[in-house]
Amino acid sequence: MALRYTDAILWNPALADDALWTDLHAEFSEPEIVEIGFWAGFTSGGQRWLHTLHTKQGELADYMDERSNSKK
Repeated sequence: MALRYTDAILWNPALADDALWTDLHAEFSEPEIVEIGFWAGFTSGGQRWLHTLHTKQGELADYMDERSNSKK
């Protein structure tokens, strides 16, 4: 169910029809649905941003650590 919801968020908002919302509410509380949606959007957005920097997961954190350590 969470994957169906995530698919609608990331790829095709039209999938978030009444049936999906009914199924989501049968499995999750409202706060859980919000958390799943937030996390899917946050994670996807972060990955897209990293792509604009032409970097991979972890490289930005490593770079920031190096800069922080060099200023000490």
